[in-house]
Amino acid sequence: MKKILLILVAVFSAGVLVAVADNEKLIDKSRLPIPAQQFIDSHFAGADMLYAKEDCYVFFSSYEVRLAGDVKIEFSNKGNWEEVDCRQSAVPAAIVPQPIKDYVDKNYAGERIVIIEKNRKDYEVKLSNRLELKFDKNFNIYDIDD
Repeated sequence: MKKILLILVAVFSAGVLVAVADNEKLIDKSRLPIPAQQFIDSHFAGADMLYAKEDCYVFFSSYEVRLAGDVKIEFSNKGNWEEVDCRQSAVPAAIVPQPIKDYVDKNYAGERIVIIEKNRKDYEVKLSNRLELKFDKNFNIYDIDD
């Protein structure tokens, strides 16, 4: 009897996790967290939004926004940007920390930052020449990938 009960609990738990893990839905811009809306309005004013998507997890949500011009922005559940991918153009200069701008200007003059990603530990940027640079939270470069 205990084995049957244990199996039923395991099957039910797995079903709940699968159902929650794949819970993404299209949303209107107004359903994005306020900081995400402000970020888009400030740095991508006038860009047409193709879609906004909310990915719901057990304890939080994350957001992905696609804009015209092949721009993808990922936001945390609080609306803070985590990745800006502009593939065809440069990332808005205002969101790139000055030490990273200075490093790229000095060492890779003429190259554009087309992707920037940040998390608690570091920043990663991809340049228009496909070079990837990784900076720690103090903006010291610690890795270069080509």
